[in-house]
Amino acid sequence: MDDVRDFYPDDLVFGNEASAVTGVPLTVIRKWASRGLINRFVGDPRQYSGQGHEFKTMYALPEVERRAATYKPNAAKRPKTTARAA
Repeated sequence: MDDVRDFYPDDLVFGNEASAVTGVPLTVIRKWASRGLINRFVGDPRQYSGQGHEFKTMYALPEVERRAATYKPNAAKRPKTTARAA
């Protein structure tokens, strides 16, 4: 885990943005944070004031990108799709 003093405010992004940039599913990013592999930060309430359906947790994008470089999707955990011939 990186030292939080190494990050700038511009480095912080919401989970959906980190997922879009890195291609790692949001659930995986959240799991990394819960395991202490990456830092999580409280977002700015002025950015998510509303009905409560917004993202509130922020992550440091450089930290997520470093972790995402070694990410390999697990084929066993992918949802199965049914392909039927017409």
